[in-house]
Amino acid sequence: MSSLPTAPRCDVWWADPALASPPLLDLLDETERARHARFRLPADRDRYAVGRALARLLCARAAGCDPREVVFRLRCGHCDRPEPHGKPHPAGPAEGWELSVTHSGRKVGVALSRGLPVGLDVEQIADRDLDGLVRYALTERERAELDALAPAERAAGFFTYWARKEALLKATGQGLSGGLTSVEVSGPHTDAALLTWSGPAAPDHARLFDLDAGDGYRAALAVLAAPSVTVAVHDASPLLEAAHHGFAPQPGSPPAVP
Repeated sequence: MSSLPTAPRCDVWWADPALASPPLLDLLDETERARHARFRLPADRDRYAVGRALARLLCARAAGCDPREVVFRLRCGHCDRPEPHGKPHPAGPAEGWELSVTHSGRKVGVALSRGLPVGLDVEQIADRDLDGLVRYALTERERAELDALAPAERAAGFFTYWARKEALLKATGQGLSGGLTSVEVSGPHTDAALLTWSGPAAPDHARLFDLDAGDGYRAALAVLAAPSVTVAVHDASPLLEAAHHGFAPQPGSPPAVP
């Protein structure tokens, strides 16, 4: 009797940048440590260190190897800049896994999937004049939907749009260079969905999900897959705290947070 095929899966881990520590920094490679040192603000250094260390720990856990064996190759594929840049792709023992890293405010997130391109974005809701950002990020239809919201809902609605759009662009590897207005998504009070995508880099299939990142944040996950996708969310604190004390991650996924 054959077993039923399992749905593709994507796991998302959330962490607090306050968990940054020297042992985590030791997990970064030479290039990453150099970039870490260039950040002027401690908060930026902490977010970067936690994001990169967590990505390496998760890839090592998935591949069953030491975190220092995980290599990230930067690939853009959308411009002619000669220096390495773009979305990180695991290499070495973790080759074949796909990941996306995001951070904003007190949130650091990493999404990981086997063989399916993923994009994760989190945005801290900022109470400020959004007019310039709205013109930069939203299509005419999206602007009209945002203008229909109550003034108190406008900032959260805008960052719902932004998180959904950037998650999709990150999944393809374009990032913001792909242009936020090239992607049109559903309104803030409806389920996350891709409506239209203009340009040659538009994927054939994309699944879009809103994620709960806590009060004051909006987050979204995009997975470039045709069938349904199982999404599991985890607290990364135990894994980061174990790494702080020198415990190597073991193969397998941690339990999901309810």
